[in-house]
Amino acid sequence: MMITDREALEGLAVRLERAPAIALDTEFLRERTYRAELCLLQIADAHDALCVDPLALTDLGPLRAALGSAASEKVMHACRQDIEVLLPAVGLVLPVFDTQIAAALTGMPAQIGYAELVRRVTGRELSKAHTRTDWSRRPLSTEQIDYALDDVRYLLPVREHLVAELTRLGRMSWLEEELAALQDPGGYSVDPEEAWLRVRSLKGLDADRSRLAQSLAAWRERRADERNRPRGWILDDAVLRDIVIRVPRTLEELAAIPDIQPGFIKHNGNEILGVISASAMPLVLPRLNPRGAPDPQKTALVKRLSTLHQAVATELNLSPEILATRRDLEQLADGRQDGAILSGWRREVIGERLLAAL
Repeated sequence: MMITDREALEGLAVRLERAPAIALDTEFLRERTYRAELCLLQIADAHDALCVDPLALTDLGPLRAALGSAASEKVMHACRQDIEVLLPAVGLVLPVFDTQIAAALTGMPAQIGYAELVRRVTGRELSKAHTRTDWSRRPLSTEQIDYALDDVRYLLPVREHLVAELTRLGRMSWLEEELAALQDPGGYSVDPEEAWLRVRSLKGLDADRSRLAQSLAAWRERRADERNRPRGWILDDAVLRDIVIRVPRTLEELAAIPDIQPGFIKHNGNEILGVISASAMPLVLPRLNPRGAPDPQKTALVKRLSTLHQAVATELNLSPEILATRRDLEQLADGRQDGAILSGWRREVIGERLLAAL
């Protein structure tokens, strides 16, 4: 049930190279690190399911050819994090069939969990006994390994069911579009200069503060990567925003920010002031007002688009968020036409109707 030596791993690799479909899942830890630590790899083909122990095997290279081969489909559930974790060990896993994405396109909830999907498709109730297992500890018990293997045992039959359903609905081309986005290796790394866009609290800033937010978030991203520590351990989001809002110019002003730690000031204070200085912030900055009163015309337009959005989702028996988000509709109301809602299959089924409503 558990591969721990090179010879067995090489034997598995040869076997997988002949498999038309491979089910994959991972167990990993990232609570204390910037980069996730791969602790367990679960694999199944049509005949068997087993685990590979990456903590006992220093190199998973023998699996690289099989997991990157176009000859077999890699079946996973909500696979983005798994692909990200596997990327340094075996390269980009492709091609991928994501059962969560496929299930959503059949009309199931957008973020349906694996256990619920298995229950709906196969009628099996999966155990929850080891949901809090520390997968980095060894040895793992037989029960823990068996629990982990449940995460891949049912992926292939679930895939078969979903393909049949999507074929019946005429939506396989939709799935192919969605899955294509998973094959870009650039989607699994963070550009430090783009890191600030992922911080929700850094929205609604003036141009100067936006520039500073970008620089500070980039500094934090690089430091987290260098030290292999979570971003929040380097600098908390709330403190990052406070620095951006207050723009301290001295160590004393920096230390006056609520919740900032003395140790952070001691070890990083001068660097932070250097980032602020390099951002060429003006001495006088505009006050940030609370979110202003909404534009009545835009509000009415978004409401009209939202009504149509809900109606189309009902017609197609899809969760509305599969078609578009509130932000998509707001951007459309602002005149932007570069969003996902106006490309691919979404443009055909809802985008053109939203444009007509505009």
